[in-house]
Amino acid sequence: MADLSKLVNELSELTVLEAAELTKILEEKWGVNPTGFAMQAFISEADVATFEGWLSQIQGLDPTTLTPDESEMWRRYFDELKKAATPVGLMKLRPLVPGEHRYALAIRDNSGLWLTLWVRRSLKGEFFVMAPRAKPGWDPHVSYHEDGTFHSKSFGKKHLTQQRQPLTGAFKGTEHLGAHGGHGVSIGAVCDPTAFTKVIEVAPDALTNEDQVVVDLVEPGHEPLSWPGKLVKKVVFKDATPWVVIRIIRQQLPGDTPT
Repeated sequence: MADLSKLVNELSELTVLEAAELTKILEEKWGVNPTGFAMQAFISEADVATFEGWLSQIQGLDPTTLTPDESEMWRRYFDELKKAATPVGLMKLRPLVPGEHRYALAIRDNSGLWLTLWVRRSLKGEFFVMAPRAKPGWDPHVSYHEDGTFHSKSFGKKHLTQQRQPLTGAFKGTEHLGAHGGHGVSIGAVCDPTAFTKVIEVAPDALTNEDQVVVDLVEPGHEPLSWPGKLVKKVVFKDATPWVVIRIIRQQLPGDTPT
C-alpha cells in the first residue's frame, strides 16, 4: 500500500501550475473533471445544507459508519446549529485607511446588493480573500503574507499551508488565491459600497451557486492561471502591484477551452 502521509507531503509542495497539470493527467487517466480537484478555498452553503453534507464536509465523518446513537447525537448538534444560523445582515467593516484596498463582488437583485466575496490588500501589501457565512464560527478565508506564507482557513483551522514568493520584492508571474464557490443571496450579507475601494456588481444569473470566483495576483502585463470553464466576467484591478484579477467561471461544458 502507498505511503499516504508521504504522498500528502509531496502534493502540498506542488506549485499551482504543477497541480493544474496533475488534474489534466488524472482526467486523461480516469476521466475525472479537473474542476473537481481545483483548490476550493471555501466550502459552499449548499455543501453543508444537509445533515450528511455537514457531517462529511465539516466534521470529516462518514455517515454510513456511525452507530444509531452516534448519528442521533450528531443530528442534535446539526439541528442546533441550523436554528442558530441567521442571515448575516449588514457587513460592518472598519473604514478604509489610505493605502488599503478592498475589492468586493456582490449580487444585485430587486431586494438589494448582496456581498458574496471580497479581497483585501493591506497596508503591508498582504492579501486576504474572505466570504460571509451565516453559520456561527464559520470564517472561511485565505491569506497571503509578506514572507510568502499562504494559508487557507475555515472554522479557525488551517486546511492548506504553502510557501510562495515573498511580497516584499519585485512580484513575478502569477500567484493563485483560490477558486471559491458557494455564492448566492441566501447568505443575506448586505453590501455597503462605501466600505470598499470598488464593488463588482453582477446579476443573480451571472453568479450562481455552481459558479466559481477565481482570484489571482499577477505581474503587470501577465495573464492569470488558466482555468477550465466558461468565462462569465473578468475584472483586473491595477491600482497597485501585483494586479488583482477576479474572474467568474462557469462549469466547463463539452468543447469549452480553459479560460
